[in-house]
Amino acid sequence: MQKRALFSGSALPYLLVLPQLAVLLVFFFWPAGQAVFQSMTISDPFGFRVIFVGLDNFKSLLSGKEYWSSVRVTTMFTLCATFLSLAGGFFMAVFADRAIRGQRALKLLLIWPYAVAPAVAGILWLFLFHPMFGSIALFLKAIGVPWNPSLNGTHAFVLVTLAAAWKQFSYNFVFFLAGLQAIPKSLIEAAAIDGAGPATRMVKIVFPLLSPTTFFLVVMNFVFMFFETFGIIHAVTQGGPGNSTNILVYKVFRDGFIGQDLGSSSAQSVLLMIIVMVLTVFQFRYVERKVVYA
Repeated sequence: MQKRALFSGSALPYLLVLPQLAVLLVFFFWPAGQAVFQSMTISDPFGFRVIFVGLDNFKSLLSGKEYWSSVRVTTMFTLCATFLSLAGGFFMAVFADRAIRGQRALKLLLIWPYAVAPAVAGILWLFLFHPMFGSIALFLKAIGVPWNPSLNGTHAFVLVTLAAAWKQFSYNFVFFLAGLQAIPKSLIEAAAIDGAGPATRMVKIVFPLLSPTTFFLVVMNFVFMFFETFGIIHAVTQGGPGNSTNILVYKVFRDGFIGQDLGSSSAQSVLLMIIVMVLTVFQFRYVERKVVYA
């Protein structure tokens, strides 16, 4: 017979959840409310005068070319970096799942990038692609590619995309490896006995059984690319050159803390939150239908 814990006072459950509610109120609801309020105001850089302007900040943003350029850059950056990190994580997880010599050391080396801070990851890749002394940049120049991410917007975009994908790669690798190890080997062996080749086994068995893991990683990678890549952009390109890497989260910082346009910055943060919420709801409502839960 299962025993249940009974509490004599009705206030005890509320007291137990009170600390968590306090944390949510102080660190989420209060800042979110402040952002919504500031998005409807304009103020001088010193905050001495605040004028309520309603939705004018949003209208100004949505009618400007610079904001939509940042949306396009963010979309391309998120899609490219997410694809590279997911593909790389899955590819290495497939090889790490095999019984090879030095398997533990290989797994440890592949997990290490996740422990690196985003800003440090950006600097590491900047050293590799630096136009003066970067080993990869020197190789590209040797084969006739004049690499310079400080002047060429495409080069800068490629650099931060690779850095972000590498930073998130190990996170995807861990989940893909766990998902592969959870697939019964008997299914793979039975398919091989029936004549299914490696590609057929991957498409018909592995991919469907890994779809819940893949769906979870897609959501988490989208959130990471939208928010946590700020350190990479700030350390490597500062949104340049020519706004070629000015993603939405960095534009919030640059307009608010550097440009001191707090109203526009708050409006951008509200729009960014709405965009991420809409994308997440879309993924759970439509993409999740293709997920196979075994």
